[in-house]
Amino acid sequence: MAAEDVLRRHYRPFWHTVAAAIRGRDGRIWTGIHLGATVGRMSVCAEPIAFGRAVLEGDGTIVTAVAVRHPKPDEPDRRIAVVTPCGACRELFVDHAPDARIIIPGEAGLVKVPARILLPAPYQR
Repeated sequence: MAAEDVLRRHYRPFWHTVAAAIRGRDGRIWTGIHLGATVGRMSVCAEPIAFGRAVLEGDGTIVTAVAVRHPKPDEPDRRIAVVTPCGACRELFVDHAPDARIIIPGEAGLVKVPARILLPAPYQR
């Protein structure tokens, strides 16, 4: 998995803890890494970084997306795990690709769901 590979290579506790991968319509994959910051509101999620790369380097489409997180230093389970996008990233996906399939953890394993169902009442302009 591209996101997991990026996280394994670039993980730094508290600075680069989440990675994302976005697959575009043409099959290409763009990755991003979370940019932590001392001032929390300056942090940037991995998903918008991956999407920005897709816009700059490709056609800017999102067909499928996934994010993974590294366990915190004090967590006993050391496995990298798929996580659901935060609220801001859900808004990003709904704005740009409401039908994109987002890979999230489900009761019986990983599932792909349309972005629009992750945000049932999105902000309207």
